[in-house]
Amino acid sequence: MLNVTRYEDQESEATQLSPQAASILEKSKELALKESAMIMMVDDEPITMEVVQAFLEDAGYRRFTLVEESRLAIEQIHNTRPDILLLDLVMPEVSGFDILREVRQSPQLRHLPVIILTSSSEPETKLKALDDGATDFLAKPVDPSELALRVRNTLAAKAYQDQLAYYDPVTNLPNRELFLDRLEFSLRQAERHKHNLALMHINLDRFKNVYDTFGPGVSDQVIRQAARRIRGCIREIDLLGQGVNGGRREHPLFRLGRNEFTIICGQMEKAENAATVACRILAVLDEPFDAEGTNVSLKAYIGIASYPIDSADSAALSRCAVNASAQALTEGGKRFGFYSDALNTRSLQRLQLESELRRAIDNDELILHYQPKVEVASNRITGVEALLRWQHPSGGMVPPGKFIGLAEETGLIVPIGDWVLKEACRQIAEWQRRGIQLHVAVNLSAVQFHKSDLVATVSRVIGESKIDPKFLTLELTESLFMEDADLAIETMGRLMLLGPKIAMDDFGTGYSSLSYLKRFPLNQLKIDRSFISDLEHSQQSRALVFAIVYLAQQFDLEVVAEGIEEPSQLEFLNQIGCDTYQGFLFSKPIPAAELEALLE
Repeated sequence: MLNVTRYEDQESEATQLSPQAASILEKSKELALKESAMIMMVDDEPITMEVVQAFLEDAGYRRFTLVEESRLAIEQIHNTRPDILLLDLVMPEVSGFDILREVRQSPQLRHLPVIILTSSSEPETKLKALDDGATDFLAKPVDPSELALRVRNTLAAKAYQDQLAYYDPVTNLPNRELFLDRLEFSLRQAERHKHNLALMHINLDRFKNVYDTFGPGVSDQVIRQAARRIRGCIREIDLLGQGVNGGRREHPLFRLGRNEFTIICGQMEKAENAATVACRILAVLDEPFDAEGTNVSLKAYIGIASYPIDSADSAALSRCAVNASAQALTEGGKRFGFYSDALNTRSLQRLQLESELRRAIDNDELILHYQPKVEVASNRITGVEALLRWQHPSGGMVPPGKFIGLAEETGLIVPIGDWVLKEACRQIAEWQRRGIQLHVAVNLSAVQFHKSDLVATVSRVIGESKIDPKFLTLELTESLFMEDADLAIETMGRLMLLGPKIAMDDFGTGYSSLSYLKRFPLNQLKIDRSFISDLEHSQQSRALVFAIVYLAQQFDLEVVAEGIEEPSQLEFLNQIGCDTYQGFLFSKPIPAAELEALLE
């Protein structure tokens, strides 16, 4: 659905704007409408569709879906949910008339604007199309200016109608009717792509008292502030693609009633991760609201239901979330709950682990172990990789796989990563004072790498520890480079100027492009253990490892093979000229004191 008041803050002040400013605002809204509108064309002549698309692109439109096979049109319309349909009439298999009638009979599609584009000039054809529900009619070949005006006017009318029908006038959030439509769509996507979906129902308790005591003016201000706070809590990482409508990303927050909101979390890796989002929302809603100088305090309760655990039916899933919210209100306590008892238990365990991990940073429970990197030719230790470990005060050593993912999801990976860098540099400085010259590699997460102050942080830590930076290696995963190659190249270049080496970790497991090796400032490639594990039994793995080593040599890069556990694997690496290896064949990750004994 198109939302004509996307600029809601300016919109509320539109009456106070000068004519020039109002004109600029209207142009901004028209531009946003053009950039967001999804235009679908159904025509058995691809050249015609390409010409029409070119005309509309010149007019500022950017998003198109072209359907050449008319028998696929209805399925594509349901999957894409376009904002306007440009439809040919005379097509083989399924005619435009058939598609038009099916669109108008569908509860989900009946309001979709349809502009007929046809070469037929007979008045009967035009009348029949209009009688079947066509919004407008254009004869081929179309005039570019007329086409752009018809599309613009149709979309503007649709946006206005959508605003009235599908958006709450107080918060400008999508309402219950649009929620039901989007939930159906999201469930179909979840079923098709086999992923989880979480539904969060938020209830503001005793909001009726605010309305009865202070009236609609204050209560409307409170509900608008609540909506803004909730929106601010929802991060992209929590949703992972929710609300993608033919490539358009829509916000997943809906207002269902006077004191009720709902969030569709469309692709959560684990449904219990919704507990983290719920805690953030409860925290911001606990802060008093300021409405016309009046402090208003409310308590929120959140119920969470998930697909496929609780239900695959949209109505039933919504009821599950509402019931879970009511149960949280009855029980009090943590003030949110899952409809599923099993998810409740897992979410509590996860929150407990998150709380303990936060304390672990302050309580010095984090430690580093070091896995030796060994020169293949001489079997001499030349460096180490610093690997994080968590010494839990009551539960013993916590495996990295149990808390690293949690740290990344919650943002704790940033302070933890900073601690790892400082501790590794402290250890390098101590070894250098004692005459031990070891290269130490530190892993940087994607969250750390994309922080604006990463280079300043690395520079500060190197300066404070007074180390020779050439003994520090920063390991970055290959997939991290692919998100924004130009930004990655710039950041890596600035890091390299500080003195440390740069290594590409897990090489070959992501979206490898040989051209990147030429562009990226690198010193080292690390061959992922997945290529090493079946060297004995797979000719393809041997060929890949040989190719990576040869390629790295041509680029003058050091090669490190990970996960070496068998003598035969080491023998093969020696034969092909690999520089360095690490793995259990030589040593598992060990504390610094044990490493020093191993060096001796």
